[in-house]
Amino acid sequence: MDIEQKQSELIDHFVKRASAASDAAALASVLVEATSHPSLFAFSEILALPNLLQLEATENSAYLDMLRLFAHGTWSDYKSNADRLPQLISDQILKLKQLTVLTLAETYKVLPYDQLMQELDVTNVRELEDFLINECMYAGIVRGKLDQLRRCFEVQFAAGRDLRPDQLGNMIQTLSSWLTTSENLLVSIQEKIKWADAMSEIDKKHRKEVEEKVEEVKKSIFKKLHTVSRPTSTSEAMRRSALNLVE
Repeated sequence: MDIEQKQSELIDHFVKRASAASDAAALASVLVEATSHPSLFAFSEILALPNLLQLEATENSAYLDMLRLFAHGTWSDYKSNADRLPQLISDQILKLKQLTVLTLAETYKVLPYDQLMQELDVTNVRELEDFLINECMYAGIVRGKLDQLRRCFEVQFAAGRDLRPDQLGNMIQTLSSWLTTSENLLVSIQEKIKWADAMSEIDKKHRKEVEEKVEEVKKSIFKKLHTVSRPTSTSEAMRRSALNLVE
């Protein structure tokens, strides 16, 4: 099963469970389980559920903020707001650090080790490389090359994170620009196809005219050769007649 299909099934699973939660406490428990799951990295569908509003202004409201953190935030964001968020368990800490790598990989294609160690609270290169290999690349969320000489991670692929609300406008603008460019390119291609078709027709017409002229020339040459050969035949006949008279 590929990572996209697995993500889709997990999202459906937790959306159903969160929708069926009987009260705020049960809903908070589902959110903790979802943000702890080792294979779930997208949370916007859960975050969009209407019944999450029941967590607002209750003793469980911090769990809604926690879900927003896992949808859009990083490990540094958690450390800055830890006093007003639920204490994370080890699986959640691991997940949030994985998501932090995804956020960095979306922005930069070359990640210096020093930057990664600071963002992930890792103290040495060996620990960092083990984390990138075992918890990120083996999990299928990133692909890349560890460059020990340059002390950096070269990103080749990174799974996308949930879009933040302020990213939607830029995303729409980017897609609109891409659509406009694609439409202009399509028009250009169609015009070139029409030009190629027209040139092909001109070439066919020219070829036909050339072939017709060649045939005319052939006929003319044949006619001239035939005309020239006839006197020769007559002279030969007269010569033979003269010989007969002499005889």
